[in-house]
Amino acid sequence: MTTIATGIVGPHGGQQDSFLSRARTIAKPGFNRWLVPPAALAVHLCIGMAYGFSVFWLPLSRAIGISKSVACPADMGFFAEMVSTTCDWKISMLGWMYTLFFVFLGSSAALWGGWLERAGPRKAGVIAAICWCGGLVISALGVQMHQIWMLWLGSGVIGGIGLGLGYISPVSTLIKWFPDRRGMATGMAIMGFGGGAMIGAPLADKMMKYFATPTSVGVMETFLALAAIYFVFMMAGALGYRVPADNWKPAGWTPPAESKKGMITDRHVHLDVAWRTPQFWLVWSVLTLNVTAGIGIIGMASPLLQEVFAGKLIGLNLTFNELDAAQKGQIAAVAAGFTGLLSLFNIGGRFFWATLSDKLGRKMTYSVFFLLGCTLYSSIPSMAAAGNLAFFVAFFCIILSMYGGAFATVPAYLADMFGTKMVGAIHGRLLTAWSTAGILGPVLVNYIREYQLSHGVARADAYTITMYILAGLLVVGFICNWLVKSVAEQHYMSDDELKQEKTLADDTHQHFVADVEALAGEASHSGKVLLAWTAVWLPLGWGIWMTLQKAVILFK
Repeated sequence: MTTIATGIVGPHGGQQDSFLSRARTIAKPGFNRWLVPPAALAVHLCIGMAYGFSVFWLPLSRAIGISKSVACPADMGFFAEMVSTTCDWKISMLGWMYTLFFVFLGSSAALWGGWLERAGPRKAGVIAAICWCGGLVISALGVQMHQIWMLWLGSGVIGGIGLGLGYISPVSTLIKWFPDRRGMATGMAIMGFGGGAMIGAPLADKMMKYFATPTSVGVMETFLALAAIYFVFMMAGALGYRVPADNWKPAGWTPPAESKKGMITDRHVHLDVAWRTPQFWLVWSVLTLNVTAGIGIIGMASPLLQEVFAGKLIGLNLTFNELDAAQKGQIAAVAAGFTGLLSLFNIGGRFFWATLSDKLGRKMTYSVFFLLGCTLYSSIPSMAAAGNLAFFVAFFCIILSMYGGAFATVPAYLADMFGTKMVGAIHGRLLTAWSTAGILGPVLVNYIREYQLSHGVARADAYTITMYILAGLLVVGFICNWLVKSVAEQHYMSDDELKQEKTLADDTHQHFVADVEALAGEASHSGKVLLAWTAVWLPLGWGIWMTLQKAVILFK
């Protein structure tokens, strides 16, 4: 055999595939499909730290001053601040990393979703690991050199590309492994993205305290340590991905007849056609509106609770402005418990609602999101006015569960309508909705709040109009969801087009599959399954425990 750059020429004259190719990930007979979700979780738990990056803002805002921030001269321009090594960064400048994360997550998923379907999840997962962890290394150098543009480029842009590829890499694979439980399968993986910050944020906090010295806030060392840990976990997850053979199905499962009522098809729509259909843009609008409402609240959850309930959180009948510094510190600790509780419901909602959608149907599940969400958002101002903390917290927990549930349910929604062949690529295009909502949500909530405060509205009342506007967005979302119908017949791929796509994806070179039917007899028990699930549940369990400890403060 003759070695060449892209592979190895086999004995029959054809080129064998590289280790990272899709064909090399086709599962052997007897493979246990329950090994795939923990591989997906390993990747998502790492990239989910994007949600927890705010833990670095305060330490980075005093990277020069160490004990307190060194302000830049008032006449220093924006570009001068970007390269200055003598004054600290503003938190508003650091916050751009958060925006870049989700802009590049959506755009990279949209750009390379089609490539992913052909290249396979292993190659996409490996590249995601290199981008995400490499971005952290570049950010560490940026901290060392005190160049904020390196943080934006490293974690924001390069890391954001890793987010996009890592986020969508397991979606299509899981849907194909679990045709009988599509919602549950994607819910398990995407649950990890919500849980990443729950592990990463407290871990990073402990690391920064450990690495801190009189001359360093410990962020640079923490970035490097996280990059090493995440690289190991993400590579293990990426190399653990397997795809089922063509026409594989679970043992004893019979595909249901095509249902127009439930909008579930056994046919397939090409990516280039799917994104031009009205169904795609209606679902895009559905996700955008749901996430806009939810993400706006996530970013303001802590100040919202503090400003609305103020002294009542610690048993004092005082407004926020009447509290002294020590009392504000006390209510900040309570608010941290609130945000921790919201993160738990964000995670749990991803699995709960996605699994429930297997019973209710995707369209009905989204209808529940919008109707229930509209009711809860509209009720929050009255709960706040009445000082009913328990209902206020409960309503927000349910809202955040539906925010997470929307992300976990939408891949199955797409698979039902457009088929499974290119669902990963279609999902990638749809995630531009996330990028859009990531800008609209915080801007909407923050600017309305600032406008209210500048016009003399009390802090406790500054969110009332916002809640009604968000409720209105959900009404529009309900209408968009109601308008979603089955895909028209002419949009489905013909048999010849399917064969061409299979050739491009190299589905025909199933080097490791001797008998497709043998895969249906997958192993029912495996020590590997227990080991894989233990590897992801140990850090996830630790994160849940740390979060619960903070949440308890809320009810003391």
